[in-house]
Amino acid sequence: MTADLKDAIIGQAVGDALGVPYEFRARGTFHATTMTGHGTHDQPAGTWSDDTSMALAICDSIRRNDGRIDPEDIRERFNDWYRYGDYTIDGLFDIGNTTIKALRTGHGMTGDRDNGNGSLMRTIPLAFTTATHDEVEAVSAITHAHPTSTTACDRLVDYTRRLLKGRTPLEAIDAAGYTPALADEPEHAIRSGGYVLDTLKAAVWCLVTTDDYATCVLKAVNLGDDTDTTAAVAGGLAGVAYGVRGIPDEWLAKLRGTDVIDACLFA
Repeated sequence: MTADLKDAIIGQAVGDALGVPYEFRARGTFHATTMTGHGTHDQPAGTWSDDTSMALAICDSIRRNDGRIDPEDIRERFNDWYRYGDYTIDGLFDIGNTTIKALRTGHGMTGDRDNGNGSLMRTIPLAFTTATHDEVEAVSAITHAHPTSTTACDRLVDYTRRLLKGRTPLEAIDAAGYTPALADEPEHAIRSGGYVLDTLKAAVWCLVTTDDYATCVLKAVNLGDDTDTTAAVAGGLAGVAYGVRGIPDEWLAKLRGTDVIDACLFA
């Protein structure tokens, strides 16, 4: 199977929507088994968050610019999302502090405390382009400009591209900066908060320790804390690995905003 952009974005959106009701809840205080609604943000089942909205803004920019990576255009689309609710279903309901600061000031944040996962979560579309490392880092730096964040985005793109070339999740793991030993790490060693390197590791760990889309994204959600973003990143990767046809029909039927998604995708 050869994955395409839609496999990744639908995979991300479903993972995101699965995690939205549980965001900020501690590991072990809940057990997600299917698509549900309300919870933390009181959204209907199937509603995705800023993770997917910002990925769609990147997709739309690439689509409108004939495949060209234009960070200034992407920034404007992020602002349209932040200020006017573009690329959302019912309007914005979740946004990270670093992203707010960057969009308000017009430049990416560079402090050690600015290494949340807010750029990583939107990065997977770049794996379907010819974006160079510099271009990937420039897109991250619109909001998250610290080298820790920009490098994490590079690693996610490299890992996704290995998957697209037919490597298995475990075979491709060095591209993400890990060794196969990651698959043997116990759950208690996997952090699932908002730190960018924790999110990347958790998402890859969920992929290499499972064998299908549903098990991967539910494992990501049930890690707790930043449930929507961990599951969004894991879901995008699992979408590449297993395709849309690997996602349960029940979840696809409940996914909201598919018209918004379809309107933004580039070939």
